[in-house]
Parts: sequence; structure tokens; C-alpha cells
Amino acid sequence: MAKPSQKAPKRLSFRFSLAARSMRPISGIDVRAHTGRDILRVVDELASLRIAVFREWPYLYEGDRDYEREYLAAYAASPRSVCVVARDDDGMAVGASTGIPLVDDDNTFHRSFLEHGFALDDVFYFGESVLLPAWRGRGIGHAFFDAREAHARVTGAFRWTAFCSVRRDESDTRAPRDYRGNDAFWRKRRYAPVDGMACTLSWRESGHSAATPHVLDVWMRELDRAEVSA
Repeated sequence: MAKPSQKAPKRLSFRFSLAARSMRPISGIDVRAHTGRDILRVVDELASLRIAVFREWPYLYEGDRDYEREYLAAYAASPRSVCVVARDDDGMAVGASTGIPLVDDDNTFHRSFLEHGFALDDVFYFGESVLLPAWRGRGIGHAFFDAREAHARVTGAFRWTAFCSVRRDESDTRAPRDYRGNDAFWRKRRYAPVDGMACTLSWRESGHSAATPHVLDVWMRELDRAEVSA
């Protein structure tokens, strides 16, 4: 995707209730949003999900619970952040996704956006979207994007939503034979990678003793400003 045009966004008024947010009905699943300090209530569950899901290909992340709590505390510290949690009928968290104004996120991500002409205040950044394997393919991923995009529309004059995806060599033999990436799903959501735009993060892969740098491509879309009502 070429760099999006930088048109000035229209400022619209929105009617929206966080407590009554409309989300896709999914059989056997309850999807709810937590914002700001309320995220502290679900930090341990989100940390467990991140460690479990990111251990899989393509991240191969060897999680550390102390780091996870510190990382997630940044979301709780931002009053405009959001964490969307999916629970089964027994109340167990089976998936979660997060979002935060880019200006409030770790400055590790800032440089690439600034170098490509994006103002930090204009971008709402999506963190992880993690879902246990047994619950995939049921529309929960769409519910996560719906909820975060709706949240971005009503919490600020954001012009773009964005996320990062780790870049892996297609010939990497560690990839499972039946692995299917999320590119088609993201494009269906009108996201596309921005040409030449990437970030670098370091983490320890499973079986390794030290952290190594990984390149992540930036995907973005222009946030439509359609009115959201409760």
C-alpha cells in the first residue's frame, strides 16, 4: 500500500455508550471492553493469553510474566486505551485484543510513524489480538476489530488505525505446514501494509537464551468517521 493521503479529518459528534457497546453476537461467547484503569482487572488473564498464543508461529515468543505485567500497565495508564476480552460460558478468557492512542504507547513505535509523516495524535494503535486455537474461525477476530475501531472513533479525532505484524521468511522451515497467515483477513478489514514502513522489536524466542531483534511491518487503514450510536 502506498502511503495514505493526509487529508484533514472531519470532526463529528458521536453518541456512544461503553457499557452498552454493540458487538457481534457470537454463540457461547461474551465479548466485553475494558478501558483505562479498568484494564488492571484483566491484566493477568491477558498476560496468560499473550504468552500462550505468541509462543506459536510466527512469533515464537518465550513469554515472561513480569515483563507482560509491565507492558500491559502502559495500557491501563492511558485513559483512552481499550482491552476487549472474549469469555466462554464458564467465564474463562479465551481471547483478547488491545488498542491505545499511539502517542500514549511505547516510543519504540513512534519513530517509524513520524518518519513517514504521520502525526502521533492521529493514530490509534492496535496491540495484540490473541485467541486460543479452539475458538478461531467463529467471528471473534472480527468482533475484536469492530470493538477497537468503534472505540477509536469515539475517544478522539483519530485519522488512522494501525498495527504491526512480524515479518518472517516464507522459506523458514519452522513454520507449520498447515499455517495460514492473517493477511487475507486483514485486507478484508481494509488494512494494508504501508510501503517501506516497519518497526523493530526484540524478544526471546522459544529455545533461545537471549532476545533477538525482529522486524514488524506496519499495516494501516483510514478510519471512517461514520456515526456510532449506543
